[in-house]
Amino acid sequence: MALTGRTALLSALGALVVGFVLPSWLGILTVQLALLIAILCDLTLAAPVRKLHFTRTGDTNVRLTGEAHIHLTITNPDRRPLRAQLRDAWPPSSFRPGDDISASRHTLRIPGGERRRLTTTLHPTRRGDHHAVRVTVRSYGPLGLAARQGSHHIPWTLRVLPPFTSRKHLPAKLARLRELDGRTSILTRGEGTEFDSLRDYTPGDDTRSIDWRATARRQTVAVRTWRPERDRRILLVLETGRTSAGRVGDTPRLDASMDAALLLAALASRAGDHVDLLAYDRRVRASVQGRTARDLLPALTDALAPLEPELIEADARGLAATIHRHTPRRSLIVLFTGLDTAPMEEALLPVLPTLTQRNEVIVAAVADPRIEEMAAGRHTPQAVYAAAAAEQTRAARRRTAGRLRRHGITVIDSTPTHLAPDLADAYLSLKSAGRL
Repeated sequence: MALTGRTALLSALGALVVGFVLPSWLGILTVQLALLIAILCDLTLAAPVRKLHFTRTGDTNVRLTGEAHIHLTITNPDRRPLRAQLRDAWPPSSFRPGDDISASRHTLRIPGGERRRLTTTLHPTRRGDHHAVRVTVRSYGPLGLAARQGSHHIPWTLRVLPPFTSRKHLPAKLARLRELDGRTSILTRGEGTEFDSLRDYTPGDDTRSIDWRATARRQTVAVRTWRPERDRRILLVLETGRTSAGRVGDTPRLDASMDAALLLAALASRAGDHVDLLAYDRRVRASVQGRTARDLLPALTDALAPLEPELIEADARGLAATIHRHTPRRSLIVLFTGLDTAPMEEALLPVLPTLTQRNEVIVAAVADPRIEEMAAGRHTPQAVYAAAAAEQTRAARRRTAGRLRRHGITVIDSTPTHLAPDLADAYLSLKSAGRL
């Protein structure tokens, strides 16, 4: 039972009025007795909370920047009308900081034997699974002097998917891909096998591409052109150790890597290539394999949504062994990791050459734009010290990237806003050069 502020107000006013007629002790006793009777009557007329029936419907997933609507249907099986305040509680990260506190609170009135539907609007601020906490109902009597209160657990899970903000770059990359599909012969190492068209021979063309039958018919030397090979294998590897937990601005490095992986997956699947995903630190945290082009992006976003970095050092040898198991044939391996000197030189660099023996490897790292800002500062003594530290950091990353390139690895070291398009450009460049 819960008493309301109205009860205390009536008690004070009643004691004041009766105090002029009866002795003080008798007046107070009379008021309290009358108020107690009114409260008991109010409670008797209030609809019971425990008998209410609840069902949920609504959105089960939403992108991080989106809006989800969760519907709650309340049925009042009692004959007494339900006058209530209801709170549909969710974790704090289910609402934006600027959302009104009343976003999950509702006032309702349900006659006996009827039902009503309420909608709670969520604006999640974190990826992952958001679970409904509880539904708390406070049922008032007709006088509003007291209320019955109780809670119900009505389960519902809302999966918040990565926002995929780099989707805006996809049309431009697809246009470049269509242009690439119409180009002429590819280098011998990755020569295409899908015949495209014939054209006149120009100095420098591979003589093995000459079509002698067409040459005889046309009385000019004709060469065959090929489209870039399709059906290539691409493995996206997210390293989810402690380096991926670092924040660049307001975003963890892992989230920026996810965004770039989604853009590359969308582009490669449209190019006819097969894309798989692996997330690893000391064990496999997520895996997507063998999906069709239509099912790939939904499967990737669903697998990435609950993924969070672990504050542990990644097992580089275990990662290399797991990659070998996932790539039985030549593939493009895109490794999303950091370029921090210590973990790269002590752990990853010794095992990366084993991956480049029969695979093409790209290392994609998230750079902090704040480093560039610090390196440009010279206006105060403190800024000079910060600029020196930033230059030292940049030099260390360049040295690490240089060592990787000497092993034949393509290195993409870009800020979160540029990582996704830069990685897509690197993929298209490898494809146009016939290295896939």
